[in-house]
Amino acid sequence: MKILKRIFLFLMTNIAILFLIWIIIFILDSYFWIKISPNLRSWMVPLLIFSAIYGFSWAFISLAISRWIAKRAYSIELIEESKIRNYPPKVQHLFFKTREFANQKWINMPEFGIYESAEVNAFATWPSKNKSLVAFSAWAIENMDQNELEWVLAHEMSHVINGDMVTMTLVQWVINTFVIFLARVIAYFIDMAISKDEERSWIAYHATVIILDMVLSVFALIVVMAYSRRREFTADKDSGIFTPKQNMIKALRRLKQLSSVREPIQDEQLAAFKISWKKSFAMLFSSHPDLDDRINKLENSF
Repeated sequence: MKILKRIFLFLMTNIAILFLIWIIIFILDSYFWIKISPNLRSWMVPLLIFSAIYGFSWAFISLAISRWIAKRAYSIELIEESKIRNYPPKVQHLFFKTREFANQKWINMPEFGIYESAEVNAFATWPSKNKSLVAFSAWAIENMDQNELEWVLAHEMSHVINGDMVTMTLVQWVINTFVIFLARVIAYFIDMAISKDEERSWIAYHATVIILDMVLSVFALIVVMAYSRRREFTADKDSGIFTPKQNMIKALRRLKQLSSVREPIQDEQLAAFKISWKKSFAMLFSSHPDLDDRINKLENSF
């Protein structure tokens, strides 16, 4: 049920964002005579502007509500300092380490929480450095020692401090813009080539746009995930600011061991900010590098 809840929440959030934007487009098109549908000869620049605004809206609305979505999708239990003594020592240690790392970099302490999950993982999400959330799965806390957990926290805090989610949103914005723009330009050419009837042409054009949006989004995802994998290496290295190198390598080896026992459950919007993702045949669509590659990179760095 929890998995279905997460999938449903992420799906409905994206549908709601798209639906809202399309309503605005429909109103502009139908009642204010601001034509969004492209005529290639005279609407190339307006189409590009529209694509940028559309891509911006999609990416940044998702960013703005990222903490809210994460809390509800994962049923995260936020830890309050006034009740910290009710939690196990490792949770207490992580809570105060989160504060220590945040103070070290002069940012507000992230909200800290735990969630029930059959995966050994942690993630960070935020609309800004000073409004962030760090969460650990209960299974990770149970099965990793204090030093290993401290490195996982250091890794996630590196993402927060480097503003990785904002950077990822900017990358997503650019990719979204090109997907939206190219889908409509290609659909225009297809429509001009095969359609004769004006009414059927309108239907065919929009059907083609929807199909192209989906197809091009698959290729766009490959680009975004390639950037995500590169960023993970940087977060691994930057976590050395907070914790010794041997803790990092030990934690990655432990993650590898635990990942071979439990299969990670992935949610697309948060997967890019989790600590691990098991290697599979679909590595092109993985947000994280292979754990062996990360270990080798750390062993050869510093």
